[in-house]
Amino acid sequence: MKKLIFTILTILNALCAQAEDGHRLWLRYDIAKTAQVEAPAGSPTISIAKGELENYFQGSHVMLRLDPSMADDEGYTITGNDDQLTITARRDIGLLYGAYEVLRLQATDAPIKDEAQHPQFKLRLLNHWDNLDGSIERGYAGNSIFEWFHLDESLIREYARANASIGINGSVLNNVNASPKILTKEYLREVKKIADILRPYGIRVFLSINFATPMALGHTTTADPKDGKVARWWKSKAREIYKLIPDFGGFLVKANSEGQPGPGDYQRSHADGANMLAEALEPYGGIVMWRCFVYGANHKGEDRVKQAVSEFQPLDGQFHKNVILQTKNGPLDFQPREPYSPVFDQIRETPNMVELQITQEYLGQSLHLVYLAPMWKEFFQYIEPQWLNGIAGVANIGKDRNWCGHHFSQANWYAFGRLAWNPELSSEAIAREWLEQTFSTDENFVFLMSTVMEESREACVDYMMPLGLHHIFKFDHHYGPEPDGFKAEYPIEWCPVYYHKADKQGIGFDRSSRGTNAVSQYREPYASMYDKLETCPENLLLWFHHLPWDYKMKDGSTLWESLQYHYNQGVIMTETYQNLWHNKMRAYVDEQRWREVDERLNIQIANAKEWRDVCLKYFGQFAKP
Repeated sequence: MKKLIFTILTILNALCAQAEDGHRLWLRYDIAKTAQVEAPAGSPTISIAKGELENYFQGSHVMLRLDPSMADDEGYTITGNDDQLTITARRDIGLLYGAYEVLRLQATDAPIKDEAQHPQFKLRLLNHWDNLDGSIERGYAGNSIFEWFHLDESLIREYARANASIGINGSVLNNVNASPKILTKEYLREVKKIADILRPYGIRVFLSINFATPMALGHTTTADPKDGKVARWWKSKAREIYKLIPDFGGFLVKANSEGQPGPGDYQRSHADGANMLAEALEPYGGIVMWRCFVYGANHKGEDRVKQAVSEFQPLDGQFHKNVILQTKNGPLDFQPREPYSPVFDQIRETPNMVELQITQEYLGQSLHLVYLAPMWKEFFQYIEPQWLNGIAGVANIGKDRNWCGHHFSQANWYAFGRLAWNPELSSEAIAREWLEQTFSTDENFVFLMSTVMEESREACVDYMMPLGLHHIFKFDHHYGPEPDGFKAEYPIEWCPVYYHKADKQGIGFDRSSRGTNAVSQYREPYASMYDKLETCPENLLLWFHHLPWDYKMKDGSTLWESLQYHYNQGVIMTETYQNLWHNKMRAYVDEQRWREVDERLNIQIANAKEWRDVCLKYFGQFAKP
């Protein structure tokens, strides 16, 4: 009897070990052990590339070559075929990226052919909003994978491997609302451990810093960037960091924003603050990424979406060469749809990088299936990649077994990396290759689910905030609708009623030349296009214009009728996706992931209906005669 029980337990344990919980992400390679791999000796990075190919490549022979005559970046070339393949790069990391490209082609049943790949952006970073206590601001997949003083080195290595497979080369480990303690000796020793794990995968570590750190830690009596003691403290701290971590990337700074300290506390400019930090990092090749997400007290009465340009445009050209301004893709705050940020039009003498949000703070969090690549591609319709020095994504990674909470939220991590490498890739192509690697290469499955993914962001906009409506979420957690939201104790820019301005006369925020004139911050032809009703895209209509409820849309419907149509259409599309998954996809997907996705799609339908019903009821009290 004991033997039978032991046998049953052994079988059950084996089944549990093989559970399809999503932890392997898109790296679901089968062991092959067929390839002979020749490679230069001595580099941990090359050793990883060699090991990946020896374990998983199903071909015969691979040669890894370093060529110092190649372009001085992290790119690579692939020549040959399954039988005789050569990967060539200037840098060791290029060979690893080339190895993952070969394995991606194999996993998606794509032919291996001669190709050359070079990254568009030098900086391809994840920004983790992880706190030192393990919680994550805007995190929807469990606690932080960075468990300070109890690091799970195996998990961090898996994280590094996943990032390297999609070309991500930097990681900001902590929240932009940073604790000063991150720069204490105890935490820096932990940062060094993480850096040592990430380094062979081509990933440098960065830290978010609190601008008032030396004062907060009791080492100075001020944080004034013009104070000599403060500047010397930062230089000393930089020496300490680089002694521990010679390839440390630099600092990310949120200053004078949402209560965070900054140079403005001392009547100094953003340039004064950034340059003081830049001088400390410059001898070591470090950079300062200074966020342009700044609004509030200094701009009383000014349209919030204009405030970043007002703050930074006068300073353009005053920043040190190792300062990069990091700006969100839109002028507000990662809304389901925004126009691009005009900071990218107005700042031309200072390096720029764009900040995208992978974690779905305003797009259903990790309960909704919303594929974000179409939104990011929309941004790149207006901003040329060569205008940018880098790209950052606010990570959606946590300690949930599937890393991201929703199995399909993994696709947004994956898509960010792929677009950071090559923003010209289509969102559909990225969706297809993610599906093929993560679930199945069956064309019926891939066609249907890539279509769902491609449409999902537009469906989310429809059931949340169509026609340019924005920021009508519930306070604080930003999940669910609250169009009537107003709290006198809150800054008006945090209140939904500030943004939609619904009344008996109409709805929308007038940012035209007759209103706040936010359109003037855009370059032509977009300034004129957004300003004129006849040329303003209808999907941004209420972002730029306050219009009467009976305003005639291009299809002949009234504005109120169009809003009702979009809200209902969003619900219908979400029901369609759930029906398709529930009734058609089970044959292609393992039971655990099928069930977990099915459960979340049901939640999404309920949420979509809540958005529709709450918003139409609220707006209807103004719109109906």
